[in-house]
Amino acid sequence: MPSENLVTQPVFLLFIALTFMLTAGYFWGRRKNKKIYISSLIDLEKIIKPIDQTFTNIGGAIGYHATLFTEDKSVLSHVDVTITLLPRQAWMYFPISFLIRRWDRLFITMNLKTHPPAEGHLIERSYAGFRGPRITNENKLKKEEVQWGKARFILLYATKTTRNHFMNLIKGGQDPSRIKHIAFVPHQKKCFVFMIPKANKVAADFAPVFDWLPSTVHK
Repeated sequence: MPSENLVTQPVFLLFIALTFMLTAGYFWGRRKNKKIYISSLIDLEKIIKPIDQTFTNIGGAIGYHATLFTEDKSVLSHVDVTITLLPRQAWMYFPISFLIRRWDRLFITMNLKTHPPAEGHLIERSYAGFRGPRITNENKLKKEEVQWGKARFILLYATKTTRNHFMNLIKGGQDPSRIKHIAFVPHQKKCFVFMIPKANKVAADFAPVFDWLPSTVHK
């Protein structure tokens, strides 16, 4: 019978194997991404200790947003969190996405009640050289390279005060680990942090920055 011959053909067997692999990869990728985003949000809750929060799925298995509202005595009004993950559930597209983006991404926006110091950026040098952030006022900022832990960073600052704040963070002794960019944007009353989220590692990476931030704002 033709159907009996079909199931023994190498092409058909290869199709079955590929289908199985893609299906298994889909469920593995979803579980992996779920583990990363859930542990990241739990870690941030431990550090920020919000009194309320909202969560939104913005991209199926690869995008999540949260808003964490802080207590009245905090220097923050709220913290916005956005996590974008590599499409591990889509094995055919994953290699392309990895080449383009390289990392999972965790963006933390700390909305301040008062103005932070003048504009400043602390950017890992390797990140700055690989499709790093575009700094609108870069030509107006002073620039130098600094060592933070095991990595080299580019320090951009408008005033000596901003530089001193960043240097105090660096001298705190905590290795930046997966932190790629910290920025003060005074006119928006915001401090941005970009880091690579790893399951069960976000709290250790972010806590030193969160603990340092109150020392930088006007009382």
